[in-house]
Amino acid sequence: MQCITLVIIVSTAVSIRLPNELVHKLEDLSGAMERSKTYIIRKALESYLQEYNDSIVALERLIDKDDEIISSEEMREQLGL
Repeated sequence: MQCITLVIIVSTAVSIRLPNELVHKLEDLSGAMERSKTYIIRKALESYLQEYNDSIVALERLIDKDDEIISSEEMREQLGL
């Protein structure tokens, strides 16, 4: 007896306009990586959104007056480094 798992990925097409120079860079990278342009754009967007989210969290922590700020030395001590 075999167990087969089926994963269905639902996606939506998005259309954007890019400057020619950026398209050429994307095509060059796509060829060099042997990956589709869609794959590269998806990975770049995922990375950007994660970095953006991290920066929002950091900014909120800087604004929060109740969130204690400690020095890097204190952080190393707390981490046991």
